This record gives sequence, structure tokens and C-alpha cells, in this order.
Amino acid sequence: MRKFFLLFLAVSLLFIGCNNDDDNNVPIDIVVQNFMWRAMNLWYFWQAEVPDLDNDRFATQADYEAYLAATSDPEQFYERILFNEDRFSFLNSDYTELVNNLAGISKSNGLEFGLVLFADSNDLFGYVRYIIPNSDASTKDIQRGDLFTGVDGQTLNLDNYVGLLFGDNDTYTLNMASANGTIIEPNGEEVTLTKMEGLVENPVHVAATLDVSGQKIGYLMYNGFTRDFDDDLNSVFGQFVANGVTDLVLDLRYNPGGSVNSSRLLASMIYGTNTNELYIRQRWNEKIQSQLSSSQLEDYFANSVNGSPLNTLNLNRVYVLTTNSSASASELVINGLDPYVDIIQIGETTRGKNEFSITMVDDPGNDYVYNSSRENQINPNNSWAIQPLVGRNENADGFSDYTDGLAPDIFFEEDLTNLGVLGNANEPLLARAIEEITNASSKRNFEVKLPARTITNSKMFTPIKDNMYIDKPLGFQ
Repeated sequence: MRKFFLLFLAVSLLFIGCNNDDDNNVPIDIVVQNFMWRAMNLWYFWQAEVPDLDNDRFATQADYEAYLAATSDPEQFYERILFNEDRFSFLNSDYTELVNNLAGISKSNGLEFGLVLFADSNDLFGYVRYIIPNSDASTKDIQRGDLFTGVDGQTLNLDNYVGLLFGDNDTYTLNMASANGTIIEPNGEEVTLTKMEGLVENPVHVAATLDVSGQKIGYLMYNGFTRDFDDDLNSVFGQFVANGVTDLVLDLRYNPGGSVNSSRLLASMIYGTNTNELYIRQRWNEKIQSQLSSSQLEDYFANSVNGSPLNTLNLNRVYVLTTNSSASASELVINGLDPYVDIIQIGETTRGKNEFSITMVDDPGNDYVYNSSRENQINPNNSWAIQPLVGRNENADGFSDYTDGLAPDIFFEEDLTNLGVLGNANEPLLARAIEEITNASSKRNFEVKLPARTITNSKMFTPIKDNMYIDKPLGFQ
């Protein structure tokens, strides 16, 4: 597996904070808090907005250490130093697990699902969005559109679903259900699933060229911006080019985000390879912004992928399918392309996450930024990693304000009574896009009987969640 520096700065960033710069001098019981405070004081996007992260917060080293010791639980301490409007920064007690997830590796049974709240109730039901190939779920009698209301005989509700579905139990049994019109009822069927170590999900879930009345329409369901699959993505676009695709439906409905560089590559595959045109520009806190050059802050469209020529459709229009689960790097592609491409967004308003993060570990010699070649320099007494928001990306027009999400041009909800087969021309969201592409004179009846209004989904309980992270080496093209 290829290793990447998540971030490397050509300048030496000096620690600005309390008087004592020697991390080795803090007591062992506050090592984790010390790492978190120092990293956040330097890098956090809202550092200036959090009084406890102020450079002059502590008069003496004793005051500083007393503050750290006052909150012994690392998770509570981290929450204490977050900006009150920060919805997305997170942490992990094992940096190895987090790094693996950034590469698309996780412990999973391969079932990707959404959870919906019953009306006027605390009870929940789940619906299967898709199955990851080569997973345990792929060998069981379960598929997209299936419903479940319980786990191990317990009805799912707001109080127990986390423990039942995302707890330490590697094996559980789903109690399945059926839709009788708009009524969801248990049907007595069961499916037992087991989580696997090291499951790798290729985010290129479905790629197809559809021939609709002689018109070549490319369809790509892309479920995560995972850097280790950039070559696979480029191969898909090579096939699109070979097939003579003239229109593209980009399906990001279940894509929570990921690599900023992968988003740049995807945008280039759609729009073009002019490396003189700006894709996005980064905005950091004042400490970091002042130390970065234009070349470090600006990302341009790409013409290669890992040394190979980038395949592009050179489109001036693209159709993008979204839901509330479409976040971070998914939104970045839409926003980054907007100054150049006519984007027809179909579906629901996106999640509204326009900040990026970097992985930080207890390695003060590298300004706390995780670097795979420096794992022997990480404090062996501290395995915690934090993934704080450190900046925002704006497009070539300077726009970045979409914290309320990106609203669709055509509002369209998924129907739990008719989810359809992904990649099939009759799947409702894809069919709606095809109508727009072909300017069909006769319109289908797209009545939604039971809308899939999720409160959360399975991807939100992975270490990466809906994170967008910087992973570019400097000087890349």
C-alpha cells in the first residue's frame, strides 16, 4: 500500500503557546491533553475563537498543567477545546485505525445502510443502501432495499441502536421487515452478519455506459474519495472516453467525502486538464495562512494520476445525484467545478461540510502532523489521534459559504418502496437525470410513497465519518 504524507510544510512552524516547549517535561497523566492542546493551539481553524486556546491563556506552566489535569478523559478534554459551531472535528484512541480508514480499510460486515425514525416514536428502522463486494454481507441473503427493525431480537430505537449496530459485537442478527404500503412491519426473517478485519471498499461502486436512444451516458456511483483507488477512477474515465460518453451522471448520494486530492482528480476527469485553471484555494487560521505560499494554498486542475496521463471527458455540463449523506469532498467537487461547469444537481440538499482536516498525532518534531515515515517518532505513551478542522476550501470565484448545504436544482427523494437497482436506467434518481439529459417529452411518474429521510447512516460510525482531509505532497501536478 502506498504511503502519503498527509501534509508537509516547507517552512518550520514554531510552537506558539505556553512557556514550556518541552513535551517530555509534562507529567505522564496529562500527556494526551498536552498533545491535543498544543496541536489545536497551532492548527485549529477557530483557534482565535476559543478562549482556552488563546496564546496567553496561562500565566505559568503550573497553571497550564492544572488546566490539563482538570479533565482526565481525553474525549471530554477534546470537546472542551472545540469551537461551539464545529460539527465535524473528531478523534480516535488508535491512530493506526484512523490512518487505515483514510485508505479505505476498515472492520466491517459490508452492509451499508441508513436509519430512519418512525413517525411519533423513538423507534427506528434500517434500509440497505448497498453491499460492499467481497464482504460477509455479500455472501448472505440481503440486498439493496431490504428493511430491518431489530437486532438480536431487540427493536431498534434512539437509545440502543449505537450499541446494537456499532458496538463491540462483531456478529449480530438483523430482524428483517417488509413494507406494506407505507407501513413497515417485521416479517420474521433473520440475517446474521459478521464484521471482517481489513475489509477494503473500492469507492468505484458502479460504472456503466448507458445507450439511451443512441446517446452515450456515463454513470458513476462513487462512494468515497479514497486516494488508493485514484488509478481505478482514472481507468473508469478512460473507458468512458473510449465509449464515446457525451453526458455524465455522477452519483454521490452516499459519498461522505475523503481526500481533497482525489476530489481534484475527479473534477479534472470531468472538466479538463488545464493546470493553469484554479480548482480550489485553501484558507487556514492566521498563524498558518501567513506562513504558506500561493503554491501551497492553491490547487489547480490535474493532468496526471500517479504519473499516468489523466483521462478526461472535457464536459461543460454534469448531472450530480446527492442526498444529505453527500458531504465534504463530494460538496467540494460540486463547488470547485461550479465556476467552469453547468452542474445540474438532483436529489436532496447536501450535508454542508466545507472544512478540511489533517491527521495529528503526538509527534512534536513534525508539528504534530502525522507522517507515515515518522511513526517511530510518535510518542509511544500516546496512541491518540485527532482530526480537527484546520481550514476551508473556496472555489475560483472565492465561494465557500455552504454550511447549510448545497441545494439541488431538482428536489428528489429516494423512495424506500422503490429504491431500484443502482446503475439501472430505471433506478428513479438515475432515470430522472436521464430525462433531463435527453429532454424527454414524456415524463415518468416519480411519486415518492415512503421517502428515505435518514437520521444517520452506517458510514457515520467509521473513524473517518464525513471527513475531508488534505493529503497532497507539495509541488504535485
